Amino acid sequence: MAEGAIMYLARHAEETIRALSRMFGAVLVSGPRQAGKTTLLQHVASHANYLSLDDPILLLAAREQGGTFFKDNPPPVFIDEIQYAPNLFPHIKILLDRERKKGQFFLSGSQQFRMMKNVSESLAGRLGLLTLLGLSMREKQEIAFSCPFLPTDDYFAARRKSAADLAYDDVWRSIQRGSMPELAVNPDYEWHLFYGSYVKTYIERDVRELTQVGDELKFLQFMTAAASRTGQLLNLASLARDVGISQPTADRWMSILVTSSIVHLLRPYSNNITKRTVRTPKLYFLDTGLAAYLTRWTTPDVLKYGTMAGAFFETHVIAEIIKSYCNKGIQEPPLYYYRDRNMNEIDLLIEDGGVLYPLEIKKHADPQLRDIATFDLLDGIPAMRRGPGGVICLYDNLVTLKGADRVIPISFL
Repeated sequence: MAEGAIMYLARHAEETIRALSRMFGAVLVSGPRQAGKTTLLQHVASHANYLSLDDPILLLAAREQGGTFFKDNPPPVFIDEIQYAPNLFPHIKILLDRERKKGQFFLSGSQQFRMMKNVSESLAGRLGLLTLLGLSMREKQEIAFSCPFLPTDDYFAARRKSAADLAYDDVWRSIQRGSMPELAVNPDYEWHLFYGSYVKTYIERDVRELTQVGDELKFLQFMTAAASRTGQLLNLASLARDVGISQPTADRWMSILVTSSIVHLLRPYSNNITKRTVRTPKLYFLDTGLAAYLTRWTTPDVLKYGTMAGAFFETHVIAEIIKSYCNKGIQEPPLYYYRDRNMNEIDLLIEDGGVLYPLEIKKHADPQLRDIATFDLLDGIPAMRRGPGGVICLYDNLVTLKGADRVIPISFL
């Protein structure tokens, strides 16, 4: 690599974006700040004219001269930070309806608040959507395998061909450092300086400008309180009480974290038969590095021996599985958890083709039969088909635990 060249790690979403551009006139890539949206689209859509609405002159033209903006900047065009000029969406619609060409507009934005409303009103049926999160472990290891995780024989047979060993310390180093591409390609970057700037920029640019949160210090306290609860049932009343805000404010602020892809709320599985299941979602941060920064787990060793080690390991696994679905353009991954009123719980259920695949997530390396004892609860639900599952953990090998259920090394995600 030439001196000064920028290292690019191949993203699994590349082929999905190319496929969407062949199907739709416009493609929108959204996701958290610094996840690599701009770099990815510049790589995939290198033929398109690049326009960043971070440029104040371009932003002014986009906002005040929307009718002539695309005469000066004809497609194919890549517009970065599109959320700052949502008034462009109707003009994009007009051009797409008139020209009827595919792959004319590539759009990216770190927020979805006002942006998504305008998308749904203006570009329904004309737009392909993809959510890009931080780097997956596969991408960090430069593994090309990109299928969504599913604990089936076919998945493991295919995944085994590219599975690479993950040392115990490397797992915790990755969890603590996080998934932001800039940190991955620049191992000498100071972790605390990066996330300090990240949080400041996120609150000042995205939260303040797009949602008018008045008290930025309180919002930072709210983010920190949420990070300390990653892997737990969402309790807005407790969050509000700890931060000193009203519960409606806590609800609104949580929606900000969710729609900006900072947090994922894992829904409980329920159907017409499972009346006794809990209805509260579980909260997971999508970047463990950000959660570690907010909660002051400053080194991998401090984290892996700390009181939140289990919660962070579970959060990491959930985030990795979510990424495997998002990278394929699946907007709502079919992921749930199970918990009934008797406190029986299954960490993760994946629903595919009418089959439920149960998974437990444990940070230890010695899984036991008791780890999957709750799987039998699914067999007692009428009209329910249970597929193979297992325990995702730090054991080294993929082995059978009981029947079709396996011990699943984290390297097989």
